[in-house]
Amino acid sequence: MFHRSERLFLRPAFPEDCGAILAGIGDEGIVRNLARAPWPYRIDDARAFAALPQDTRLPHFLVTIPGKGVIGSAGMGEHDGQPELGYWIAREHWGRGYATEAAGAVLKIARTLGHRRVVAGHFIDNPASGKVLRKLGFAPTGQIAKRHSLARGGMVDSVEYALDLEADMDPATFARAA
Repeated sequence: MFHRSERLFLRPAFPEDCGAILAGIGDEGIVRNLARAPWPYRIDDARAFAALPQDTRLPHFLVTIPGKGVIGSAGMGEHDGQPELGYWIAREHWGRGYATEAAGAVLKIARTLGHRRVVAGHFIDNPASGKVLRKLGFAPTGQIAKRHSLARGGMVDSVEYALDLEADMDPATFARAA
């Protein structure tokens, strides 16, 4: 599965992407905010990520800028039996709205796939991710859950969010993801 947004192209990872994946995510400041990535992140981890099978109901993508290459990843996984949104963007590309655009594109795909509700969360010490989620229309559930962080080697408080994809949504929220 592939998707083109206003500035980004979302596509599956290929084995030849391992170096670009490592270059983008090989920063402790990024990895510590992800649940499933180890630290230190090594080329074998990038190979394993690129080799992950695609689930047609929960796709995951590399986020690329056409002509420039891989800048991150965005996709869906599963948490407590519900579709969950996740993403990361390489540090050099922070502050340009790419996380919001890429995650918005994934939500558009989720809606097309028939998902009615998507959950997400961010570690309590990563408020920038919460800002992205709120821009996309996610609402805090009021719960702070303990979530495992492989990179941190333990449980970390996570602010939990949910988004009802069936609710009428502000078209401007997803305009950049179209």
